[in-house]
Amino acid sequence: MMKKTRSVILGSGSYLPDYNRPNSYFENSEFYNPDGSKFPSDIKEIVSKFHAITGIEERTVLNSDMHTSDMGTIASQNAIKAAGINKEEIDQIIVAHNFGDTGVENSTPNQMPTIASKIKNKLGIKNENCIPYDIVFGCPGWIQAMIQADVYIKSGYAKTCLVVGAEALSRMTDPYDRDSMIFSDGAGAVILSAVESEEEIGILQHSTISHTQNELDYLTMGTSFHNPDPNHKFIKMNGRKIYNYALSNVPRAIKSCIDKSNLDLSNISKILIHQANEKMDLAIGERLFSLYGIEKMPAEKMPMNIAKMGNNSVATVPVLFDMIMKNQLKSHSLSPSDVIIMASVGAGMSINAFSYRLP
Repeated sequence: MMKKTRSVILGSGSYLPDYNRPNSYFENSEFYNPDGSKFPSDIKEIVSKFHAITGIEERTVLNSDMHTSDMGTIASQNAIKAAGINKEEIDQIIVAHNFGDTGVENSTPNQMPTIASKIKNKLGIKNENCIPYDIVFGCPGWIQAMIQADVYIKSGYAKTCLVVGAEALSRMTDPYDRDSMIFSDGAGAVILSAVESEEEIGILQHSTISHTQNELDYLTMGTSFHNPDPNHKFIKMNGRKIYNYALSNVPRAIKSCIDKSNLDLSNISKILIHQANEKMDLAIGERLFSLYGIEKMPAEKMPMNIAKMGNNSVATVPVLFDMIMKNQLKSHSLSPSDVIIMASVGAGMSINAFSYRLP
């Protein structure tokens, strides 16, 4: 068999803030409906139901003196160290995020200069041929950045890419919106590099789909539900529509990726899915298995860390991968030749996935 260029993860890294905000933090909140009316239910009851649906017990929240680019830099340093490479060898720095370096008191996205440029600066990379750029693609941004890096590597335009997902969603949430309990902060990164190998390793195949006709406003920006200020906008989402959309479309998108890889579901060791909502993610898994005529998804197939981390958008999948690779997630591990799926869904609406065989 001839050697071919493969896109292989040489090392991974992540950063989660030290502060974990528990659900009890929200028991003194006041929540409002989109029409501005106060939510009538008891706050403790709301928080309890929230936990039952999402599985979130606490969420990581960034210190006031740090920004998204700081988290991305730390995750990148950890990935570079794990990969054992010289940082000056990096050809591209691709950073997935949605809002840039927002301040604690400012919900206005700050995206210039790019987060990737800031990370290159903070890493002290001097190589002028190391090109930093951002990708804004909702929660599936890091997966899409990995797909882009894979295309660059296999086409010969890059040999080593630093691919980062970083977000401080806690700074983009309306405190009067119940959905503010979902979001958190964090960053994950990998070094994806060209490896010449006869074996089919690294990224095998990928799949991306998009729906923008009736789905565009499922996740969007809007003013606060209480005393709205047109100068300040926050994440707004239609949870029920997103849930139904994800259940209808994510399983078949993942199946498409598996099929393109000439694999069967039985060949897949783990499914690393965007940590959006525990109930929704498990339902996606069950529906995926049903597409293969399997009634029940084995619990060990879908690792979850949302309970202690929350939903930090583009960072959830790379953080989850890093935790497993470093044996930080109880009952989950990976071995050489294991095939995994990484998948996400989010604003757009967009869904993507790629299959990956560990070297």
